[in-house]
Amino acid sequence: MSYLNSVTIIGFVGADPEQRQARNNNGSKFTILSVATQRSWKNAQDEWSSKTEWHRVCIFCTRLAEHVATAIKKGSHVLVEGSLISTTYEREVGKGKKAKTTKQTFWCIRADVVRKLDRGEPEPETIVSGSNASDQATETSDGAAF
Repeated sequence: MSYLNSVTIIGFVGADPEQRQARNNNGSKFTILSVATQRSWKNAQDEWSSKTEWHRVCIFCTRLAEHVATAIKKGSHVLVEGSLISTTYEREVGKGKKAKTTKQTFWCIRADVVRKLDRGEPEPETIVSGSNASDQATETSDGAAF
């Protein structure tokens, strides 16, 4: 029997990437990314409905983590490939004698590939200086000037 733990998502980055340092002995740096995906469907009333899911992406590969931290910004369209990992920890709920400890499971995507899907930034319009601007403004499409 074989098993496969593979995740591929395409979505938009919700906040600028956050670089952190591991608490363990080596103190290596990693990057956290928040990615939103959206699912749309028609409901029973034949109207479009949608739901946004937020995914936490952890990038531990040093070179990829540094690249993501510098190249990707909030609003970027990205493709993320990796594996799904879970972390379980205990958390106290309540205060004093009635405090209870509950187990909580946290899910994250450990990214192996992060690709920016944006087609590039649009170039800003250049301002035409001096008399050329007034000449261009007065000409019509057929070449006649006012």
